Amino acid sequence: MGYNSIYKESLFEGKNIIVTGGGSGIGRCSAHELAALGANVIIVGRKVKKLKQVSSEITEDGGKVDYFSCDIREEDHVKAMIKEVIAKHGHISGLVNNAGGQFPSPLASINQKGWETVVRTNLTGGFLVAREVYTQSMSKNGGSIVNIVADMWGGMPGMGHSGAARAGMVNFTQTAAIEWGVSGVRVNAIAPGWVASSGMDSYPPHMKPYILSLKDAVPLKRVGTESEVSSVICFLLSEGANFISGDCIRIDGAASQGTRVWPLPNAKNSESYNGFHRATTPKIFQDAEQAKDNQKTDNHS
Repeated sequence: MGYNSIYKESLFEGKNIIVTGGGSGIGRCSAHELAALGANVIIVGRKVKKLKQVSSEITEDGGKVDYFSCDIREEDHVKAMIKEVIAKHGHISGLVNNAGGQFPSPLASINQKGWETVVRTNLTGGFLVAREVYTQSMSKNGGSIVNIVADMWGGMPGMGHSGAARAGMVNFTQTAAIEWGVSGVRVNAIAPGWVASSGMDSYPPHMKPYILSLKDAVPLKRVGTESEVSSVICFLLSEGANFISGDCIRIDGAASQGTRVWPLPNAKNSESYNGFHRATTPKIFQDAEQAKDNQKTDNHS
């Protein structure tokens, strides 16, 4: 069984597409879907072990993949990495600027080092990769860039460093779309809301109740899947989106559009799409489901 994409299998045949942060989560899922659609996928990240694992998965599924270890926060490393990718594979047709990271903390408790680390990862790093892909390849041949941001409209309490960086990336996306359009380069962003991804298991235990309650603030009354994010990425990279540039698509079940005044009753008719054949449910949700099943068993005893 392979990736059950909604798109035709040859959509990205012969195209080199870079996915940063491709070793886990949304990046891993996107790399799998792109490979299933014929792309030669280049996954980039800091942890070689994760990159090797995802590469093995894609190869096992019959896809084409290569991986490069790189700290995207280091300008010289990024320049050298993109140069090596081009020397080995040729023109870069697409970039999924997905790598990022943050830690939960109120603003008053974030020191300068913590702030700058998150901004370098979520804003500076993405800028460096996009700039090098543009200057070394896309400025000559065109292409499409998709920057991954987050739902930071109305502020991002508890993660203000990430919210500031993501807002900056949206503005960078808009600016690059104007400046790089002359070369036939489209630059867009997507803003995933609450998605059941491996990153949810990395937060401290005290955040577990909060994570499990997230769906209650979504009009569709559920969290999203990695596949529902990846499918939008694939669309924006495709020729079907050839007249879309400088935009940011929110993938959040309308959560960012909500208001505390309007009630959110239980929703119906909203089924999750999960085409990723290797997707795994975050442990926090597995445990919650197991607890529910145990409760049902106890009630019937």
